[in-house]
Amino acid sequence: MSKELSYTIEEVSQFLKVSKLTLYDLVKKGEMPVFRVGRQMRIDAKDLDNYINNHKTIQEPSHKNPVNDLRQDGAKDYHKIVISGQDLVLDMLGKHIEKNSSFKSFRSFTGSLNSLISMYNGEGDIVSLHLFDGDTGEYNLPYIKKILVSTPFILINLLSRKAGLYVKKGNPLSLTSWVDLNRDDVKIINREKGSGARILLDEQLRINKIPFSNIKGYEHEETSHLSVASAVSSGIADAGVGIEKAAKIAGIDFIPLITEQYDLVILKTPKTEGLIRSVKAILSSMQFQSEVKSLGDYDTSQTGKIIYET
Repeated sequence: MSKELSYTIEEVSQFLKVSKLTLYDLVKKGEMPVFRVGRQMRIDAKDLDNYINNHKTIQEPSHKNPVNDLRQDGAKDYHKIVISGQDLVLDMLGKHIEKNSSFKSFRSFTGSLNSLISMYNGEGDIVSLHLFDGDTGEYNLPYIKKILVSTPFILINLLSRKAGLYVKKGNPLSLTSWVDLNRDDVKIINREKGSGARILLDEQLRINKIPFSNIKGYEHEETSHLSVASAVSSGIADAGVGIEKAAKIAGIDFIPLITEQYDLVILKTPKTEGLIRSVKAILSSMQFQSEVKSLGDYDTSQTGKIIYET
């Protein structure tokens, strides 16, 4: 019998930041599969991950840049923008942008590096980044300067958060560092190419002179923090790389190894002047920062700080 992780309705409501009534409605409509243990409803981790993935698609042609497309919405015209990244704080940002400006936000869940490359190719409007550079020890800016060549941009801090290793409850293998992943008795589960977590792992292996081929499970990929944490919880792997919040949801232990700088990059053009003003005002507001703090596991001490501006 496979060891699959499952959650209660209450646990999923806390993770998705929605009411239990909303989840019960999804169950009733058949959009969220459940099974019962006695009288208690439970949601399989795979079904939750599938639900999230199925609602990630932006219903826009990939060749279009939504910020340039005006649409009539009743009596109101709005500009459509795309915010890329997976953290739920980006959903909060999108709601604040819609509330305080004429922009309508859509979400893309593409990884940091792939999103940055898409921005260089004219796609995407706000790209969230957590890209670690092993040579400088810095986050994000070394990558942006190499990819957004001769392109004016602004880099603003969204938040800081802990990143590290997911391990089974009680940390039975006593993992404490990146080097421990090189042990023969450790099997990992990886993130997809282009994600910030994958780049963090690859950079740590590189600077510690550990060949990828030495790492058991390196070729096994998942596409979200929660799915990696779930794989560790269910015994598919001994360890994975991710952020603290997903470990708490999955009920596993977390070994913090680095503080991630999670930033937003926006291109500077005449058409994005209003968007930049709106984002700067939102990130600097006490209301937004208080909402982020209420989620737990996030540091907002630098939120709204301009990291770099051309």
